[in-house]
Amino acid sequence: MFQKILVPVDGSNTSWKALETAESLAQKYGGTLTVITVMVPYGVGNLLQMSLDQTLIDQNNAVMKKAGYATLDTAKEKLQGYQGDVDYLEEIGNPAERILEVCTARGCDTIVIGSRGLSGVEEFLLGSVSSKVSQYAKVPVVVVK
Repeated sequence: MFQKILVPVDGSNTSWKALETAESLAQKYGGTLTVITVMVPYGVGNLLQMSLDQTLIDQNNAVMKKAGYATLDTAKEKLQGYQGDVDYLEEIGNPAERILEVCTARGCDTIVIGSRGLSGVEEFLLGSVSSKVSQYAKVPVVVVK
């Protein structure tokens, strides 16, 4: 355990705390980190969504992709002193599903995730990403508050 740690980040305070915790665990146990951010594209069944033309959908998705890169850039800054291996991934889709799929595909043995992200109303109505990940993951999940 703690040899291949997957850390989802979304720019929230708890995701940065999770990144800090994962870094500490990886340093202590000689592990590697995979930092992932998952963007939910507009037009894929978001709650309370209004139908818009394709141009607006494409513009919104471009903005979200830029935000994903910015989140990963911040993660890189926060991990500047880390001596181990780190991979950075930007994924698109349902956050819980993509996190679990990447965990399996990359052979991660632990997920360190923040307890609450940036999802707001959607989280309230559907349940949090961290709850879904901890419920369905086949590896240990450390939930950081």
